Amino acid sequence: MRKFISIAIIAALALSVTACGQFNTNESSGNNSTFSENSPKSEETLQDTSEDNASDTDAGVHTNEFDLSNGTVILNNGIEMPIIGIGTFTLSNEQAEDSVYWALGDGYHLIDTAAAYGNEEGVGRGIKRAIDDGIVKREDIFVTTKLWFDNYTMVGIDKALERLGLDYIDLLLLHQPMGDYIGGYQAMERAVEQGKVKSIGISNFSQTQFEEIMGIAKIPPAINQVETHPYNQQLEMINYMDKYGTVIEAWFPLGGRGHTQELFANETITAIAEAHGKSSAQVILRWHLQAGHIAIPGSNNPDHIKENIEIFDFELSAEEMRQMSGLDTATPYFGGFGGNNDVGDAADRWGLDVGN
Repeated sequence: MRKFISIAIIAALALSVTACGQFNTNESSGNNSTFSENSPKSEETLQDTSEDNASDTDAGVHTNEFDLSNGTVILNNGIEMPIIGIGTFTLSNEQAEDSVYWALGDGYHLIDTAAAYGNEEGVGRGIKRAIDDGIVKREDIFVTTKLWFDNYTMVGIDKALERLGLDYIDLLLLHQPMGDYIGGYQAMERAVEQGKVKSIGISNFSQTQFEEIMGIAKIPPAINQVETHPYNQQLEMINYMDKYGTVIEAWFPLGGRGHTQELFANETITAIAEAHGKSSAQVILRWHLQAGHIAIPGSNNPDHIKENIEIFDFELSAEEMRQMSGLDTATPYFGGFGGNNDVGDAADRWGLDVGN
């Protein structure tokens, strides 16, 4: 069973690509603001924003405007979320602990993990180390984890909290549109009511499956985490989710396993990188943020982790953004999970050793 779940995890993670980068507080970016995990906007502010969003939606613009000076976005529930983070897919507990610790030291505030990754305990240890060493406070960290489809229950939520060693989860997602995801979503809503979870969302859900959730939801998904990168820009999904104020979060924001170097060598990307004195990775991550995608690139290399967050000291021009848009082929590298009919195939496909 653990082998089956592991296989499913990698698929899910591939689907929920985590873009490379994080909430920047580096001096070079001039960003000295402090992220507050539980900082909902006032009712008046949200009302004003919704009026602005109406015109934005008509123009095909994202309803949730990214604050690139602070590196955050206000979700549809009024909570502020960092727009760049550290992903932990494929990392062991030991690797995840170090990566999270290094990332928090570099100024990251968003951390992404999942039950299927099998490293929530390591992530929790990395958070505890950083807090104990005075690097950050708990309220300055935004922790995302995901339930696996064989435990879309309150028990699954409590186990995630236990493994992470936390009193609450900032963002909890259903990892795949499999199993009883309707019951799982309702369980997450109860967890919000009980104070165990701040925000909820989904991962790898199609528009049809999203509508199923909206048919029963008391709380609309704040996030849909899906494979998003320059060759698969998810324009239809983004436009569809605008009406709900749901933000897209990119997993494999740099293309993912076996495809990163292909993106890094793209002539358009390398030319933009040279013009700004930046790496291809930094250009892609900056593009994600300016395009309205939260990015959670994964790494266990301290140099890459630091590089991925140093993206707040330059800006892509309108022409450069048009050039990046022109790279879209709307073709994913990873098909991932489509639904309950794909459960058996998923395990063989991804060879994950998933645990819950």
